Amino acid sequence: VQLQAFGGGLVQERGCLRLSCAASGRTISSSNIRSWFRQAPGKEREFVAAINSRLGATSYTDSVKGRFTISREIGNNTVYLQMDSLKPEDTAVYYCAAKSGSASWLWKSYSYWGQGTLVTVSS
Repeated sequence: VQLQAFGGGLVQERGCLRLSCAASGRTISSSNIRSWFRQAPGKEREFVAAINSRLGATSYTDSVKGRFTISREIGNNTVYLQMDSLKPEDTAVYYCAAKSGSASWLWKSYSYWGQGTLVTVSS
C-alpha cells in the first residue's frame, strides 16, 4: 500500500484546510482503517481521526471533535480530513496511515504511512 498526503499549508486562526490521502496498491482493500495522525515539534505523534472505509464509522480525538471531519471517497481510495475553525495548537505535520482490522489510537499499530504534510496555523 502506498499513501500520499496532500493539502497542508499556512492558514490563519479560525481558517480551514482540507487534507487528502490517496491510496494505491494491491492490498489497499484489506487495509480498511484509514486514519490521520499529527506530530507537533517536540511532541509525540498523536491520533486525530479514523474512518472504517467499509462501514463509514468514524472516531476523533476530543480536541478536534466538532471541528474536523474525516470522510472517504470509495471509488478512488481517497480519505479526506476537513479541518475547520483551526487553532494554533493544531499546527503539526499531519500523516495519513492505514491498517486492517479495527481503528486504533496507537500509531505503532499502523502498517502503512504516507509522507507528512505540514499544517501551520498562525494566530
